[in-house]
Amino acid sequence: MANVVIVGTQWGDEGKGKIVDLLTEHADCVVRFQGGNNAGHTLVVEGRQYIFHLIPSGILYENKSCFIGNGVVVDPAVLLKEMNELNNQGLPVTPERLMISTRAHLIMPYHKLLDAGSESRLAAGRKIGTTGRGIGPSYGDKILRRGIRLGDLLDRQQFRERLEENLEAKNFLLTERYGMDPLNPDSVYDELMAYADQLAPFIGNVSLALDRQRRQGKDILFEGAQGTQLDIDHGTYPFVTSSNTVAGNACTGSGFGPAHIDAVIGILKAYTTRVGEGPFPTELFDPTGEQLQQKGGEFGATTGRQRRCGWLDGVIAREAVRLNGITDLAITKLDVLSGQDQLQMATAYRIGDSTVEAMPDNIRDYRELQPVYEKLAGWSEEIRHAQHPDDLPARARDYIKRIEEFTETPASIISVGPGREETMLLRNPFRR
Repeated sequence: MANVVIVGTQWGDEGKGKIVDLLTEHADCVVRFQGGNNAGHTLVVEGRQYIFHLIPSGILYENKSCFIGNGVVVDPAVLLKEMNELNNQGLPVTPERLMISTRAHLIMPYHKLLDAGSESRLAAGRKIGTTGRGIGPSYGDKILRRGIRLGDLLDRQQFRERLEENLEAKNFLLTERYGMDPLNPDSVYDELMAYADQLAPFIGNVSLALDRQRRQGKDILFEGAQGTQLDIDHGTYPFVTSSNTVAGNACTGSGFGPAHIDAVIGILKAYTTRVGEGPFPTELFDPTGEQLQQKGGEFGATTGRQRRCGWLDGVIAREAVRLNGITDLAITKLDVLSGQDQLQMATAYRIGDSTVEAMPDNIRDYRELQPVYEKLAGWSEEIRHAQHPDDLPARARDYIKRIEEFTETPASIISVGPGREETMLLRNPFRR
């Protein structure tokens, strides 16, 4: 029995979905514990692409139990659309296969309107780059103790009361601050009650269910979304998401005791990307950056936005190891670097005359950051055929070794292509 957490080490889009899919084969349960439908995991299985926004990637396996924890904010329309698409693809989503926490908060129609309105009022250079899907306002209401939870859908009177209380305040903001039309309480109520009828069989106590699974000796995989540098507390604030993306939230966001976590796998893309606004010290604005973008297919799974690309940032990789307690790395998209004569990895930053070894806290310092690079030899060979590290060119192995040395963390998984079969599982965290 083992309980394993998967997290992103960068700004998201590291290839977590593929690694979750790989390890799900060895797990009994897969748990999503934070974020909303602003995150997307892309998997390629037998040549077919699947994109998941809310449902854990483990749903592709018929004999796995999937859970959406209390730390997730749920847009019921998006969730039901995703469930229906899977059903139509011959992958039935049933209450026996998926449970959603009663304590997970809802993304309401007014959250999406407020998200778009707030972002539109920010000046250029201060925009966060939000997806506009209502995630931030939903988490905001949760902290303000005004949120509406999935469990509230099961009590129509309580839901109606909370909805009317919220709409009184939200409609004032929509009309007076953002110049939008107010929302009709009856229309919103009817819309959400239609969702409630469909979702009711799936809503339950995820914490209790996970503890039962643990006591029965089941292997549990916790599927993180986004990346460490998007963490609301530890990321490049304010250019972050609205939840805690670090491994500690696997417990908070699912109701699972931290003493039961056995391993934390950090997904590290062999170079660095970022979607949206915010600091990116190793970003490239030259043909090399364009080559990485095109060869890596760097477009957001959720938004379709082009990802900014740059060299591997060792500073944030090492920071991710510290913040998450990472025990193993999974290095992804190593094949994208094939054909580069020379590689670079940032090992520190320079701010004026000072050298720093961590991302600064002051937003003003972000603008002054200059990466300190270590040059590494590249390789010309294509590597997607590799089944074992010995099949890789010597320089590719040297690159992996340098990452392991710098982060003081072993690479237990190496991905050399998008397919399931293009992955080397050197150490299985569920079989130690």
